[in-house]
Amino acid sequence: MPDRPSEKEDEYFAKKEFERLRKIEQEKHAKLAQDEKKKLQETHYMKCPKCGMELIEIDFKGIKVDKCSECEGLWFDTGEFEAASKLEKGGLDKLFSVFKK
Repeated sequence: MPDRPSEKEDEYFAKKEFERLRKIEQEKHAKLAQDEKKKLQETHYMKCPKCGMELIEIDFKGIKVDKCSECEGLWFDTGEFEAASKLEKGGLDKLFSVFKK
């Protein structure tokens, strides 16, 4: 007479199989999210958030400011605005004079 698995064993293996499949699905979702983030970055990298045109990066005293080639908006990355605000008035004037027409 063959041994038949008990209900607890069936439950145990069903849970293990569910956990295995769930982990596979979570990995798929993480990869999709990563791929989507990369795709968005490629689409939007160095594009103006206002009009969508190309940004031109200008480095002034270690502060990189992005200027739109179309609407002429100025954009700062994280920490750059704080660095610009710490410049002396003369340095700040020089920074913004770079962007005047």
